[in-house]
Amino acid sequence: MSLLYTEEQKELLALVKEMAENEIKPYVKEADEKGECPRELFQWGFDMGLHMLEIPEEYGGTGLSYETTAMIFEELAKVDAGYAITFVTTFVALRNVILAGTKEQGQYFADKIRPGSFAGFALTEPNAGSDPAAMRSTAVLDGDEYILNGTKTFITNGALSDVFVGFFKTSPAAGHKGISAFIIDADTPGVTVGAHENKMGLRLSNTTDLIFENVRVKASAMVGPEGSGFKLALNALNLSRAFVATLAVGIMQRALDESVKYAKERKQFGTPLIKFQMVQALLADMAIKVEASRCLVNNTMRMMDQGIMVQKEGSICKTFVSDCAQEVTSNAVQIFGGYGYSKEYPVEKLMRDCKVFQIFEGANQIQRMTIANVLDKEYR
Repeated sequence: MSLLYTEEQKELLALVKEMAENEIKPYVKEADEKGECPRELFQWGFDMGLHMLEIPEEYGGTGLSYETTAMIFEELAKVDAGYAITFVTTFVALRNVILAGTKEQGQYFADKIRPGSFAGFALTEPNAGSDPAAMRSTAVLDGDEYILNGTKTFITNGALSDVFVGFFKTSPAAGHKGISAFIIDADTPGVTVGAHENKMGLRLSNTTDLIFENVRVKASAMVGPEGSGFKLALNALNLSRAFVATLAVGIMQRALDESVKYAKERKQFGTPLIKFQMVQALLADMAIKVEASRCLVNNTMRMMDQGIMVQKEGSICKTFVSDCAQEVTSNAVQIFGGYGYSKEYPVEKLMRDCKVFQIFEGANQIQRMTIANVLDKEYR
């Protein structure tokens, strides 16, 4: 392992590892095949307080640093990244409230989550993925309420969440400057959950459409000033991109662990695979990328803990790590040979799970545009 852990971090990671191996891992194969995770399987995470890790202490949360929280979810992602991201997505929504919300909104959000609940982040639409400014969902002021209409898609925790942070156009003619953010309770009349997506990977993670039909929310549910939603979403995603990369590190570490174990046990021509130079080169490249990715994530988490918005750094972290994950998991399948392509062995699932990391939280092509745009400004 490349990081120097404190004793407290070591104890937390050991506890999470033990519980995840005993309480979650035995059920992962069946849940992956069904494409769903039983609600009761999340109770272990609630009992561990995983849903409260990033919520500030002033709101009754654990208030752990980004650095330590990321370490915990890397450990959990080694068992299943879909399970881990179900908890992480609550924090994706939370960061919007922390960045721009009032103390009352922060407390309200924490109170919704504390009993054992999830939150969702509702930004993407069928025709507005990489270009969120093209969203069509609207919020129209009516007295002291806003009426929300629109459809959101690929919403993680769509059917599990008790509260959402959603984005709607309060001034459609103003483009991205007309987008505002709202806290929306899932049981508000007019909120409907669509069908669960039958995904290639991260199949323990719930992903649905959300339909808003004449949903009324108080004007006080708006997060930040009217028209600030686009900037708010981007700032929150700057943090989230780097954070989800830690799950990809967990997938990579599991792929490396499984590959080394298999290469030591499997023999060809009477010799363990690990003694063949070509296999050694594959394993070495995998180890290099895992270690480099973990260090990059950790450094970005430390920057976030210092209050830095990591616009460029978050994009670099997410892009580098998710690209590495593709190569590492592909190499794992190669080392396993024909068995790597079989569902009887674990690495094909790891390869399926990691692909989406190049897509969600902003596709890597968009991240490269962001990095270049920041460089353009830095070198003026």
